[in-house]
Amino acid sequence: MNRTRQQILILHLAQPDLETRTVAWALYDGSKPKGALQMQTGDSSEPPYESVLDAMRDGWNVIQLPTMPVFLSGHEFEQGHLPYEYVLERKVTVE
Repeated sequence: MNRTRQQILILHLAQPDLETRTVAWALYDGSKPKGALQMQTGDSSEPPYESVLDAMRDGWNVIQLPTMPVFLSGHEFEQGHLPYEYVLERKVTVE
């Protein structure tokens, strides 16, 4: 019997443009059995996709767009969290 499971891919881009390069990422794979190792920080130095558009071309659906950061005057160059986070999903069939 085939069942459908969800995969969540989080891509952080260098800029808000969907074609901008990926600078950080995480993958949560619901098709893996319980107890199986999920992606860990530092598992790979290569992103799974160069951009969000590349992921979309491979069947991923964007389910969350980032809100644009507000840069306060005088704080434009302060470092903080990665502001351009896109959340994608796709459904995969498992047996």
